[in-house]
Parts: sequence; structure tokens; C-alpha cells
Amino acid sequence: MQKVYVVRLSNEEREQLEELVKRGNLEKGRRPSALKLTRARILLKADQAEGSPAYTDAEIAEALDVSPKTVFNIRQKWVELGLEQTLERRPQQTPSRQPKLDGKAAAKLIACSCSPAPEGRSKWTLRLLGDKAVELGLADSISHETVRQTLKKRRQALADAVMVPAQGTRRGICVENGRRVGCLRTSVRLAFSSDLHG
Repeated sequence: MQKVYVVRLSNEEREQLEELVKRGNLEKGRRPSALKLTRARILLKADQAEGSPAYTDAEIAEALDVSPKTVFNIRQKWVELGLEQTLERRPQQTPSRQPKLDGKAAAKLIACSCSPAPEGRSKWTLRLLGDKAVELGLADSISHETVRQTLKKRRQALADAVMVPAQGTRRGICVENGRRVGCLRTSVRLAFSSDLHG
């Protein structure tokens, strides 16, 4: 049976793949992924050009410990998309899971974390904030880890922004573009205490 997707590497492509496999070719300061190296090896073994090994899919699959379907898919990708796109992992179009909180819900959760703690508590805990988010209808259910990540993203955004003292207020801090940042945690305010009036 004749192969539908035939790999015939040019001398340049073959040299590039051999270099990648032999030396690990550092990319952006790190080694290429095992997936990329395996795909390069598949293409080298599947090469049908004159003087090349021209292994069958079954032989390649056995030699590299992959399935014959994987070998077929790599050959198909090479014919349809070219070398670079065959070697790279395709970026994910949509996230595996939709986020529990959208921007508005995250803002409400952050505002809640800045409000006074519930009666009988000295401060908000992640689990209390998760329960409050469910109570407010921000999500059907939410884990304390999701709450932690949401608050962490907000703190990171504040840390990345350039802070300046707000005009006309004793406690506020503004981001450089003049937007007022409400309710900062004490630890953040103390970090900027030399620039603040109160």
C-alpha cells in the first residue's frame, strides 16, 4: 500500500533535525522538550529521500516507543504544515476549564477581602472568602485555592504597577496613570509608608 503522506526532507531540514537531536540545541536558554525531540526523530526515520532510512510506521513506532498512529500524524503534519509547525506543540485554543470567577466577580471577592472580617473573626481566611463568594452568588462553588490565586493575581498587579501617593487623601495610593487603588492591605501600605502621609 502506498503512503499518503510521504516525508522527503531537504538536506537543510535533515541537518537541522540531526543538530536538534544530537546537541539538544538550546532554545531561549533551555533544552527542547521531549515531545519536540521525539517528533524530530520520527521525521528523520520516516524520511523517504534518497539515501535515507525510510522506515515503516511500525518500525519507527517500535524504535521510539510511540504508537503507529502518532507516526502517521507527524508525517501528515509535516506534509500539511511544514517542519516548524510539526515540531512545535499547537497552542491551546480554549482553556481546559473556564475560570470560576470573571473580572467582576473577582473584583467583588477582592473588595470583600478588604472589608471588615465577619463577627467573631480577626481576619478573613481563604475558606471564609470562598464561602462568602458562594453566599453572594459569585460562583456555585469555589475552592480556597481559587480564592488564593485570585488574591495573588491582584497583589501581583499592584506590585507591577508604579505606585505614587494619592493627592488629597491620607490613605490612598494611585497607580501612575492616576487611577485610585482602593483598600490596600496593611503589609502593602507599610511597604510604601515612606511615600504616604498616613
